Amino acid sequence: MGKNKEVRKIAIVGTGVIGASWAALYLARGFKVTATDPAPNAEANLRTFIDAAWKDLTVIGLSPNASREHLQFTTDMKKALADADLVQENGPERQDFKIKLFADMDAATPDDSIIASSSSGLTMSVMQSACKHPERCVTGHPFNPPHVIPLVEVVAGAKTSAETVERVIGFYESIGKKPIHVRKEVVGHVANRLQAALYREIVYLIELGVIDVADGDTAVCWGPGLRWGVMGPNLLFHLGGGQGGMQHFLAQFTGPLAAWWKDLGKITEFSPEVKQTLLEGVLKEAGNRSIEELERERDTMLLELLASRSKDEKVAEAAMASGGGTQP
Repeated sequence: MGKNKEVRKIAIVGTGVIGASWAALYLARGFKVTATDPAPNAEANLRTFIDAAWKDLTVIGLSPNASREHLQFTTDMKKALADADLVQENGPERQDFKIKLFADMDAATPDDSIIASSSSGLTMSVMQSACKHPERCVTGHPFNPPHVIPLVEVVAGAKTSAETVERVIGFYESIGKKPIHVRKEVVGHVANRLQAALYREIVYLIELGVIDVADGDTAVCWGPGLRWGVMGPNLLFHLGGGQGGMQHFLAQFTGPLAAWWKDLGKITEFSPEVKQTLLEGVLKEAGNRSIEELERERDTMLLELLASRSKDEKVAEAAMASGGGTQP
């Protein structure tokens, strides 16, 4: 992608939950969006999703040119990609399918456009392997739902250019996302690996009878989860070191942490018994709340947290701009 090429038209390939959420976000940021998906009722489902998401996007804040009228839909992928400046791909996680899909997208898209994949299960090196222009292909993996959660994991493939990585990170930042540069390809990228590591220990403790399902959720969301919504673990441990900061923390607390690591569960699969325990526990915890009601509960709280964080960031930026700061 040329350094001076501005992103104005975006193509969404695959309009399932992730693709539809991306489409809603891009429309809210004022882009013209063309979506494509061969599935029956794909267009109707997409527009229904966007209408529902628009309320949340209005709370987050719409760009001046935001409009749902900027959405076009076609089942012809070549037509959808013909003049796209950026493609956000959200197809099924099957290797052979993805390799062919990327080759087809590469052939149908202008040579100076970016092709970004939302894939969490396949590496870009694999997906771009049959492309004639693999240098402009990159992973831009969101966290669900993309129109609410700011994180995007940007991962280059073996043939992705450094310029593409720089451009796509800059683009995601320009629309309010929080991109991180994942510098090496690993299965699951970063955030999903963190989720998997935490969940393995939760499942282990449930299987051991230390906690039940509901207490596992309570321990996370009313304990460290509250802090993680404000700062990451490294910065929080810096605070945990008191006035000595991270230096004191590393000197005093890494021994106990390492001892806990040795005692963590080494389970590598879900037994039938623990699956049943998890199912029964989650259904009991959910009570009579539907999936839709739980999603609304989640998103309402997320929006409030995002609004608070945005306000705090603006205050901090103003303090920095004026040459001031906050007291420790």
